[in-house]
Amino acid sequence: MSHQVELSEYKQQIADLYSRRSSTYDNGDWHPRIAHRLVEYAHIRPGQQVLDIATGTGMVALEAAQIVGAEGRVIGVDISTGMLEQARRKVAALGLSNVEFQLADAEALDFPLNSFDYIFCSSALIWMSDLVGALRLWYGLLKPKGLLGFHAFADTAFIEGVVAQRVLEKYGVSLLFSKPTGTVEKCQKMLQLAGFSEIEIKSELDGSYISLEKAKGMWIGNASSPVPGQYPNPLLQLTPEQLAQAKVEFDASLSALQTEQGIWNDLTIFYVFGRKPR
Repeated sequence: MSHQVELSEYKQQIADLYSRRSSTYDNGDWHPRIAHRLVEYAHIRPGQQVLDIATGTGMVALEAAQIVGAEGRVIGVDISTGMLEQARRKVAALGLSNVEFQLADAEALDFPLNSFDYIFCSSALIWMSDLVGALRLWYGLLKPKGLLGFHAFADTAFIEGVVAQRVLEKYGVSLLFSKPTGTVEKCQKMLQLAGFSEIEIKSELDGSYISLEKAKGMWIGNASSPVPGQYPNPLLQLTPEQLAQAKVEFDASLSALQTEQGIWNDLTIFYVFGRKPR
């Protein structure tokens, strides 16, 4: 795998976004917790070969590496140099020799076919340009009976996105966010289209109350930022005046949702698994 990677403008925006987030990405317990659950559900065994797509700071890859042991191998790939720097620091601190991290586009991987027992994609599938196309590519990299596991989020998850979608529809702007993977049925259909069988999806309710101030601060109105699965950003269709008015409506919609405990931020998550037939 080359140490250079050519990225589309969309992918470069994503890489830059996550490099900016890399120093604080491990803060809090939510990302580590759901990464752990993904690995836990997969039942990895010693000696196996694992590919971790959009590895980020290596949460899934490092846990998998400690399970597969010296006879196994883990490769983590990501397009963000900042995230990979954090992952490599963690490898050095743990003293692991059976895991490596590579700069690579998840939709342009050139590993040999039938290479991996497991492929994971934690919290990143919706960023792919072509969801089913990506799944088909990863299907080819799995060994027969190999298992793919990824996170998906309900279309009710992330209150800022749900409210923003509703407000911006009035302005003729349609944002996808988690819509393509927003139900168990949609996840199942995507895996079937990519050729997977023995599909298993575990849905877990999650979420917390957040303050109105925090919710308002999560406005996604920066038209220069990437949005999952859509390029260019659909917000570029709007004038600055329209965006400002949409923000006013966004804040008002959130205020209407406030309770004594705050605003409920749903984080319902799907742990999605599919197997490559023998």
